[in-house]
Amino acid sequence: MSWGTELWDQFDNLEKHTQWGIEYVDKYTKFVKERSEIEISYAKQIRNLSKKYQPKKNSKEEEESKYTFCRAFLTSLNELNDYAGQHEVIAENLTSQIITDLTRYLQELKAERKSHFHDGRKAQQQLESSWKQLESCKKKFERDCKEADRAQQHFERMDADINVTKADVEKARQQAQVRHQMAADSKNDYHSYLQKFNQEQHEHYYTVIPNIFQNLQDMEEKRIERLGVCMKTFAEVDRQVLPIVGKCLDGMTSAAEGIEPKTDSNQVVESYKSGFEPPGDVEFEDYGQAMKRTVSENSLSNSRESKEKPAGKSKSKLWPFIKNKNKITLNSHVRSLIEGSVPEDFSHLPPEQRRKKLQGKIDELKKDIQKEMDQRDALTKMKDVYVKNPQMGDPASVDPRLAEIAMNIEKLQSEEQKFENWLAEVEERMPSKSETHRKSVIYETQNSTVSNNCAQDRESPDGSYTEEQSAETQVKAVANRTSCAPESDDEFDELETIGTCKALYTFEGQNEGTISVTEGELLYVIEEDKGDGWTRVRRNEEEEGYVPTSYIEVLLETNAKDS
Repeated sequence: MSWGTELWDQFDNLEKHTQWGIEYVDKYTKFVKERSEIEISYAKQIRNLSKKYQPKKNSKEEEESKYTFCRAFLTSLNELNDYAGQHEVIAENLTSQIITDLTRYLQELKAERKSHFHDGRKAQQQLESSWKQLESCKKKFERDCKEADRAQQHFERMDADINVTKADVEKARQQAQVRHQMAADSKNDYHSYLQKFNQEQHEHYYTVIPNIFQNLQDMEEKRIERLGVCMKTFAEVDRQVLPIVGKCLDGMTSAAEGIEPKTDSNQVVESYKSGFEPPGDVEFEDYGQAMKRTVSENSLSNSRESKEKPAGKSKSKLWPFIKNKNKITLNSHVRSLIEGSVPEDFSHLPPEQRRKKLQGKIDELKKDIQKEMDQRDALTKMKDVYVKNPQMGDPASVDPRLAEIAMNIEKLQSEEQKFENWLAEVEERMPSKSETHRKSVIYETQNSTVSNNCAQDRESPDGSYTEEQSAETQVKAVANRTSCAPESDDEFDELETIGTCKALYTFEGQNEGTISVTEGELLYVIEEDKGDGWTRVRRNEEEEGYVPTSYIEVLLETNAKDS
């Protein structure tokens, strides 16, 4: 059905209906906007909740990471944070795909409706104007007819009256004729305007108004269709994030299933094992003599104190880390703990825990020493190249850095030796030393890429402690190959990429032919090391140059390796 033919006389009702339709679009836009705000607020609260329960960056965080249930909870918090991110995606998509689109469409809809009704009102005004003209002609025709009748009656009275002169009768006759002529003209005008009005009215109700109402009907159907599309998009926005939300929930489930109660209970032993031996049996003593315990040196009671104190007043010493002659040192450790600082030798911990801490510190120092040695070797190679090829750079420019690295190595080795001595002291006091081999505790990290930085086992075949004398044995061997550096700029023409590399250290390429790289940067390899300690790399189409081979980790392509 068409609005133009069925609703030709419902102009006002159509105006109200289309206005209500526009208000409904605005209503739905506000609904989606509030839903978007709710999603943003919900995501923010979820993120704040996840952040609130994230482990704080302190020593307790390291302890919590040892337990599977703590790691599972941390994983759940991270997944929850990603889950909140999906609600932010919903809010963004609602804004970009619905709110923005409907807001723009609403303005267009208002302008289009206004234009159609303006045309309708203009057509109505033209019809009303024609009607007024028709009424004016009709009234003029009616008035002229009455005037002609009166003039005719006046002429007849004058003609019948014998007392009226012939001139007056003639005048009345002429006046009547004029009036009849005016009435005839008015009749013709009225007839002409009537035909014109009927034609305009027919065109108005059968052509103009139907076209305008048809445009309004098309506009209304497009509005309804657009609302349907937006409602479908409203559901699809949620549907699009369901796979990722499912992955977040699967991650939480996997983390929960990865909890291992037995492992956590064993970790409690590892965390709090003191290394002390249980106290021995109490020997029978005669009355009046001091009670005596048969204990080991590291038991929870001290026989020396027992002998000095009368029976019934002896107390067990819970933390006998050191001998009686070092009581002042113990008090200083207690005082440092109260003040918030931790002793450098970890003497505030039980022997087993102290051994683990010292071993971990030694492993960290070995890694630092190895890193410094790698840098020293790289700079030494660079200096040798500068000596052989002065055009590449000044050999003296690397001496200050070599001196600095040498001081750092010496300082780190001194620190390592200090912690090794403390470790040896702790191992001497450990129980059953002759029967139990002590293995190095290796603190591995998930992102470790250097395999030769792990601590070596410190045990000899008889179980005694052996110390590594130097970290030099951990430095990888480098072939002593020499070749000349390129002497002309022709060497720097465009070359094919043969692999990739990752910068292990930062290198400042200040000399001609070199290129600066930062630690962790990925580059393309275009020429392998030819024995001079330099590898040619490219960053992009315009930046390429040489870097020390020891500063990068090279990964060549298969075909390049085979060739």
